[in-house]
Amino acid sequence: MRYSVFTTGPDFGVTEGPIMASSNEFRITIRGTGSHTALPHNGRDPVFTAVQIANGLQGIITRNKKPIDTAMLSITQIHAGNAVNIVPDQAWLGGTVRTFTVEALDLIEMRMRKIAEATAAAYDCEVDVHFLRNYPPTINDPEQTRFAAEVMAEVVGKDKVDSSVEPTMGAEDFSFMLLEKPGCYAFLGNGDGGHRE
Repeated sequence: MRYSVFTTGPDFGVTEGPIMASSNEFRITIRGTGSHTALPHNGRDPVFTAVQIANGLQGIITRNKKPIDTAMLSITQIHAGNAVNIVPDQAWLGGTVRTFTVEALDLIEMRMRKIAEATAAAYDCEVDVHFLRNYPPTINDPEQTRFAAEVMAEVVGKDKVDSSVEPTMGAEDFSFMLLEKPGCYAFLGNGDGGHRE
C-alpha cells in the first residue's frame, strides 16, 4: 500500500493501539406492497421507508456514538423498482460500517437494527437487517509496537520511522492474528517515483 505520508522510499509507519478499522457490511431489505403511483394509499411504500431508514441511520454516528469514538457508517447503495409509475413491493439499501473498537461496533449494529425495525413498522412495512462482520479492528500491542519501531529504526534510520502514524479506516485481515497473539502491523512506504508504474 502507498500512503501519502511516505514519499521518499523505505519509510515505516506504526502506532500503538488501533491502526486500521474493522470492516463490516450491511444490507437492509424493506418489504411493502406495490401500487400505482396514482393510488399510493393502496400500497405500503418500501422506497419511502428506505429513505427514512437511511436518514435515521446517520443519527447513530452523530447522536448515539461518543464523539471521541471514531466510527463511520456509509450507505453506498439503494435499489428499488423498475418503472416510473409503479411503487415496488421491495427496496433495499446497503453499505459499510468501520470502527476502531468492538464496543462502538456493537452499539452501531444494535442501533441500526432498532432504527430499521421501528421505522419499517411506522410505515407498515417489514424489514430484514443483514449485518456481516468481516474484519475486526487491527489493534497493535503497545510493547510489540515499540519493539518493532526500534528494529525499523536500526534498519532504515530513526528519521524514516513514524511511530505515531495516523490510523486509517481501511481494514486488514492481520487483525485476526492480533486477536490471538500480541504483535504489530506496520505500513511500508514505496515512494512516489516512476518505479511505482
